[in-house]
Amino acid sequence: MSVSLSDYRAAVSVPGAVVPVLASALARLPIAMFSLATLLYVQRESGSFAVAGAVSAGSLIGVSVGSVVQGRAMDRRGPSQVLLLVAALFALAAAGLVVSIESGAPLLALIPLAVLTGFTQPAMPGASRALWTELVPAGPRREAAYSYEAISLEVFFILGPALAAFLVTAPWSGTGLVVASSAMVVGSVAFALCRPVRTTRPAPRAASGGGLSGVVGVIANPGMLTVALASLGFGLVIGSVEVGVPAVASALGSPSLGGVLLSAWSVTSVLVGLLYGMRPWPRPLYLRIPVLMATFGALAVLMSVAGASGSLVLLVLTMLLAGGLITPQVTGHSLGVELVAPGGSATEAFGWVVTAATLGIALGQSVAGVAVEASGPAAAFVAGGLGGLVVATVLWFRRRTVRTPDPAPVAAAV
Repeated sequence: MSVSLSDYRAAVSVPGAVVPVLASALARLPIAMFSLATLLYVQRESGSFAVAGAVSAGSLIGVSVGSVVQGRAMDRRGPSQVLLLVAALFALAAAGLVVSIESGAPLLALIPLAVLTGFTQPAMPGASRALWTELVPAGPRREAAYSYEAISLEVFFILGPALAAFLVTAPWSGTGLVVASSAMVVGSVAFALCRPVRTTRPAPRAASGGGLSGVVGVIANPGMLTVALASLGFGLVIGSVEVGVPAVASALGSPSLGGVLLSAWSVTSVLVGLLYGMRPWPRPLYLRIPVLMATFGALAVLMSVAGASGSLVLLVLTMLLAGGLITPQVTGHSLGVELVAPGGSATEAFGWVVTAATLGIALGQSVAGVAVEASGPAAAFVAGGLGGLVVATVLWFRRRTVRTPDPAPVAAAV
């Protein structure tokens, strides 16, 4: 299945889509901004990157858990009520975090507050993607809508960190955190109150079957586990590159170049994402997921060659190639959720995808950091790339769990 530019236009302009699209954009803009704004704010106030990193990591842990819990609640009660509740709780938690930072609270007090802010952070990526199943019929237009979600989120990952870094230079270093929190609350409330979201009713849920699936939810589904593993591997490679690129830039004597390069590969992701949707390859989704993961991992390993050689040109070229695979993978994960998630569980399923990617990024950053300390900047790419190739191998052996079953043969008339 391929999409055209007209499918993109038709998806975002479908009746009832404009208001939730704009509200979702406002709420999702600070997603990549919030943790960095928190880190920079805490570092300015405490003078310690170790304390700041621990607090920022706490918020990411909260997001990982909260995405799934909120997603399950939205599937059962509808998105509107849940988003209004968590937006109010998030506003209180964020205010408490700011007050605690300003008062010089100890780390043991800041981390639980950071986890709470992450847990109550409105799960807008899942809610926004799930709404398209209500607004757009299955087919090229829905695939274009998912591609729009991936592309727009990538744009926010370009703008968010830059905005956080800019706002930390304001007279009050907490400005970025307050701006990010306010945008999340206002955008989430506006999204929850718009008519298409308010009128969304929970879809009939497929029987969980009790046992493990009743406890852990949709992740017990074999196909859903495969999609989550793909998202985990994707995040692992992303996290390793986010450490490796600044490390290489610092080794070359230009630390600020790291941010420029990371922004460049995000720009490539946006441009290629638009074109890839028109002619996706491989076409079958069950083949596309492992192949894109393997190529992504291989390009990360190739980036280690560029990093070890000290060739900035080669590093840029390999980064641009790898960046072009970001949006196609995120879109593929959304299509995979649509294909394998049990009925009435789309938002929870998207929550698992977000959680897996977040955990993958955290794992990739941690492993890459150790690799850089032990063997130099280029080792970060090797660690992430090999990890991605291992995940791709697992995905290949599990590929049939995300394959549409062949239709049953029709008995011949006698």
